Amino acid sequence: MNSVIAFALRQRVLMVLMLVFMFGIGIASFVKLNIEAYPDPVPPLVDVVTQNPGQSAEEIERYITIPIEIQMAGIPNVTAVRTISLFGLSDVKVQFTYAFTYDEAQQWVINRLSQLSPLPNGASPQISPESPIGEIYRYRVVGPPGFSLTELKTIQDWILERRFKAVPGVIDVAGWGGKTKTYEITVDLDRLLAQGITLPQVLQSLNNSNINVGGQTVNFGPQAAIVRGVGLIHSMDQIRDTMITAVNGVPIRIGDIATVSVGHQPRLGIAGQDDDDDIVQGIVLMRRGEQSLPTIRRVEAEVEKINNSNILPPGVRIERIYDRSDLINITTSTVLHNMVFGIVLIFFVQWLFLGNLRSAVIVAATIPFALSFAITLLVLRGQSANLLSVGAIDFGLIVNATVIMVENVFRHLSEGEQHHEYAPTGIARRAGLTGKLRTILRSASEVNRAIFFAAGIIVAAFIPLFT
Repeated sequence: MNSVIAFALRQRVLMVLMLVFMFGIGIASFVKLNIEAYPDPVPPLVDVVTQNPGQSAEEIERYITIPIEIQMAGIPNVTAVRTISLFGLSDVKVQFTYAFTYDEAQQWVINRLSQLSPLPNGASPQISPESPIGEIYRYRVVGPPGFSLTELKTIQDWILERRFKAVPGVIDVAGWGGKTKTYEITVDLDRLLAQGITLPQVLQSLNNSNINVGGQTVNFGPQAAIVRGVGLIHSMDQIRDTMITAVNGVPIRIGDIATVSVGHQPRLGIAGQDDDDDIVQGIVLMRRGEQSLPTIRRVEAEVEKINNSNILPPGVRIERIYDRSDLINITTSTVLHNMVFGIVLIFFVQWLFLGNLRSAVIVAATIPFALSFAITLLVLRGQSANLLSVGAIDFGLIVNATVIMVENVFRHLSEGEQHHEYAPTGIARRAGLTGKLRTILRSASEVNRAIFFAAGIIVAAFIPLFT
C-alpha cells in the first residue's frame, strides 16, 4: 500500500492526467446515462389477463382461472401465483424470483400458455404489457364545441392509440373516459310475436349480413379478376334493411320489428381533470428496459405532428396532462444542486477548521471525481440512475477517507522538518522522495491501513443489498 502511494507521489503529472481523464470519462458517461424517475426493484411479475364477456365470476374461476393456474404450476423460480376472477375477466399474476429476467419469465409463461387447452367461447389469454413504472405520458383529447364524448373516444381508440403504439419504445396505450360508440337495436316484442319471429333469428340474420365473402377468380384472357362479395354493414339504414325472413312472399326486415339508434357501451368509470368531470384521456406506457427521456421526446414529437397535421378532425387536438420528463429533470437538478452544495459546504468547513486553502480544495475535489467514477460504472453496467439512487448520495462517506488523510498530512507539514527522519526510509529511498514528499509519504503510511479497513467495513455493510 505504501508502494502505491510512493508511486503516485513520484508520478504526480501522470496522476493528474489520469484524474482529468477519468473526470472527462465521467462527463461523457453522464451524457449517456439513462436517468429514470423511479427504480424498478421488484422481481419479474407476469400478468395474464383473459376476457370472456357474459360469464359469471364462478364460471370464469372454474373454466378459465383454474386451468391457467394449473398450467403455471411447475415453472422454475416462481414464488407465488395470485388470481382474481371477476364478471367476464380473469387475472392471473405469476411472481418470479430475481433468478429470472422479465423476458425469461415472460417466455416461460408464454410456453405454458401455448400448452393450454381451448377455453370456452374462444377466450384467449393475453399477457398484460403494463409495468409498475411504465406510465410516461398522459394526455387528453379536446374537441370544439358540439363534439361529443363518443366522437372523442372514437378518435382515441381508432386514430391516436394506433399512432402512439407505433412510436419506438411504446408498448401500449390505455384509454380512459368517454363513451364507446355502439349501434343499438331495440326489438318490439309485440311486432316480433306478430310476425312469428324469434330473437335468435334476428341475431343470426345480422351475423349473416355483416360479412364479406371471398369467391374464386374469373379469367379474361391472360388476366384474372378476383370475385368478392362485400356485405359489411356501413350505416343504420343498412341495418334496418337487413332481411330476417319472408312471410307469404313479403320480406320482414329488422326495421319492421325494431328501432335502430346510436348508443354507447355501459360505462364502468368516468375520467375527469380539474373542473371538467368528464373527459377522454390516454396513457402511454413504455416498454420495459427502454429509456424514458428519449421515448418521451419521440412521443412529444408524434403529438406535435398530429396536432399540426390533418390527421385529426378540425378543432380536435391533444393536450398534455403529465409526462415523466418533469420529474426526471427535477431529479437531475436535485443531484446537481446537492453536489454543488456539498462541495461548497465541505470546502468551507474544511477551510474553516484547517485554515488551509489547498487542503480544502483537495477534499472538495474528491466529490466530483467519485461521482464521475460511479456514473461511469453505471453506464458500463447498463444500469440507470433514479431519484432514490442518486438522490441519497452520502457526501460524508465520500470525503471521510480524504479528510483523515489530508488532515494527517497537513499536521505533519505544519510540524516542520524535524520529523522527516521518521519516514519509511526504505520506500522513500527507493522512490527517491525527499522533503515534503517524504513527509507526505510518512503521513499517509500512518493512516492508510486504518482508512482501508474503515472503507472496507463500510463497503461490507452494503454487500447484503447485492445478494
